[in-house]
Formats: sequence, C-alpha cells, structure tokens
Amino acid sequence: MLSWAIIFLVIAIIAGIFGFAGIAGTAAWIAKVLFIIFLVLFLVSLIFGRRTRV
Repeated sequence: MLSWAIIFLVIAIIAGIFGFAGIAGTAAWIAKVLFIIFLVLFLVSLIFGRRTRV
C-alpha cells in the first residue's frame, strides 16, 4: 500500500513539472488517500498485534 502511494506521489511530481495540473492533482489525491489507508491499517495492526493471547 505504501509503495503505491509513493508511486502516485512520484507521478504527481513528474506531471506537475511537465505542467499537467489535472493529472498531478488527481495523482496527488490518490497518493494521499492511499497513505491515509496505509496509516490506518498500520495502526490497527500495531494495536491488535500487541495483544497477548491467553
């Protein structure tokens, strides 16, 4: 998930450099959404992974 966010961030940066504002904005938005999903899943796995089993 994080690798997809980084890929879309790089696409957004490259599109921004070449002047494709629509593509850059969309790719940046997708990268932001994927990063938030990654953070939520990471925190959930961190919390539930630390539980001790009886």
